[in-house]
Amino acid sequence: MEKKQIVFLYSEIATYFLACVEKLSLDTTIEITVIRWPVNKEAPFDFAFSSSISIYSRSDFKTDKQLVDFVNKLNPSVLYSSGWVDKGYLKVCKKYKNKIPVIVGFDNQWNGNLKQQIARIISPFKILNHFSHCWVPGILQEEYALKLGFRKENILTGFYSCDFDFFNNQYLANKDEKEKNFPKKFIYVGRYYEFKGIKNLWQAFIELQDEQPNDWELWCLGIGDIQPVVHPKIKHFGFVQPSELNNYIKDTGVFLLPSHFEPWGVVVHEFASAGFPIICSDKVGARTAFVENNYNGYIYESNDISALKVALMKIINSDNKTLFEMGEKSVEKAKQITPHIWAKQLISLLK
Repeated sequence: MEKKQIVFLYSEIATYFLACVEKLSLDTTIEITVIRWPVNKEAPFDFAFSSSISIYSRSDFKTDKQLVDFVNKLNPSVLYSSGWVDKGYLKVCKKYKNKIPVIVGFDNQWNGNLKQQIARIISPFKILNHFSHCWVPGILQEEYALKLGFRKENILTGFYSCDFDFFNNQYLANKDEKEKNFPKKFIYVGRYYEFKGIKNLWQAFIELQDEQPNDWELWCLGIGDIQPVVHPKIKHFGFVQPSELNNYIKDTGVFLLPSHFEPWGVVVHEFASAGFPIICSDKVGARTAFVENNYNGYIYESNDISALKVALMKIINSDNKTLFEMGEKSVEKAKQITPHIWAKQLISLLK
């Protein structure tokens, strides 16, 4: 039987995307080709590619025609494109529209700004004439897809899934120890940029230590253009490869993401899968799937340092049993999106 070819025209790949593609590759009736942009210098991930997946660099194709001819030879059964920015990708997609499922992905939340209103107007001529389907992370992005004119039955959700098995295995490995002795350490994983709210987090944590001294520490993993704050209870570890996160997951207890702007935030899914209570701002898209206020974490208004301090204090004042149970609730919420579910969704389009 001839194998079905699925082609991904991707921007910057990440380990969580590869986890999904690896799961997809277990289906022996499918061949997978990924064309991707260069690695982001701000997130220098080391990637290990399975031999069952063909990987090409976007720069391998000097002209758009070379790219179109290459995809033609593959004879794809499904096409996926990251957004509509790359003109070469668009040319490929337009060629296959009305022939096979041609999927566009994006993580923009609908907010009704001028740029999005213009996108609604031009969508029939610039977006809908290139793509038959849309695959987005969650409900905030689904709203935008509907505004662009995609029919609800042609919109898939759950495009971003963490490497659930890896992070859930950390939960299983550490749960007995954490149930006995829950780590009094917050952890932030992300870039050191203004929009990430990292300075608000540092300020809130330091003020609490001055106002109500306690045993908790703050561990921060990442790099960026903001100079790390110096404080005896705040530790900085720089950029850490995802495969090395297990060392930090074992020794920390509560995850923080204080972003002023975060279309989704797969890292929330990662730490929910690992059994962490979560504090995040109301600008984090992934909160809609993985964080329920006063259940498995706390959601506060972005850029409100006082509200962030209240959330931190709720954690600090909670007993070990409560924090551990919040982490267990996070795991249950994390199970709604996995690479297995992701692969099943894509395979359904082949039928």
